Amino acid sequence: MPLIKRPFGKSKEEVETVESDQYIDLGQLSFDEGSPLSGKGMVKIAEIYRYEDIQTITQPVYNGNILIIDYSAIANDSLTLKRMTSELKAVARDTNGDVAAIGRNFIIVAPNGIKIDRQKIKGGFT
Repeated sequence: MPLIKRPFGKSKEEVETVESDQYIDLGQLSFDEGSPLSGKGMVKIAEIYRYEDIQTITQPVYNGNILIIDYSAIANDSLTLKRMTSELKAVARDTNGDVAAIGRNFIIVAPNGIKIDRQKIKGGFT
């Protein structure tokens, strides 16, 4: 007499066979905005051409999104660059977030709950 008559409480008719070569086409999947699989925020990309652009591009940070700003158009104007970084620091303070420069012409602003790690991950040979 066998110890287990039915696998995990199911009869032989109820047990489904699983093929090992089953694939899911990720391109066919779609998620609603309110889906539990969608994240809290998004990563938004913005370009700034003058100081006045700050007011319109910082709104996504207040909505909980991460903002990557390309400021290469004003990189040579030190006064505008100082004003812009001061304003972005204020946005980070307002949202209890973080702000950091990336490379030479990019700044990232993160909202509450997301901190920016300033240490680089370096690849190499082991």
